[in-house]
Amino acid sequence: MKVGIVSDTHDNGGIVERAVGTFEQEDVDAVIHCGDIVAPFSATPFESGFDFYAVRGNNDGEWALERTVGGFGTYLGEMGELTLGDVEFAVYHGTSEPIVDALLECGTYDYVCRGHTHERINERRGETVHLNPGGIPIPDAPEDPAAIVLDTETGDVEFHDLG
Repeated sequence: MKVGIVSDTHDNGGIVERAVGTFEQEDVDAVIHCGDIVAPFSATPFESGFDFYAVRGNNDGEWALERTVGGFGTYLGEMGELTLGDVEFAVYHGTSEPIVDALLECGTYDYVCRGHTHERINERRGETVHLNPGGIPIPDAPEDPAAIVLDTETGDVEFHDLG
């Protein structure tokens, strides 16, 4: 199964469109957005040929976002658990590093997907892989925003530049 992962798009229409285009080109089965979509209009482009899951980020203040995503995908709230195929995911925006660490260290998940820091992460902790695609350019962000395409069968993680 191919899973697309994106985060911290912050109403940037160009980045959203490039992310959706990447996911369509890569023929992903599902997309996980790790929060900070911000406004409902930035969620609607993800209504495409894949399953869509999103968590709330610290900048997602509009409650209409939950209703919008729920119209075509699954809004997971502040943190969510997903089983895609036979692979277990925790999805959390990442505003609390102790919570991120607890998710990584508990041994329950194959993947912990998060955002918030706008930094790309692909690291293994024990049996769990920690993924963060990065986000829109902010001061001190070391790289342009990216989308991740994860192949759950092989474990391959590929970053696709969106900047």
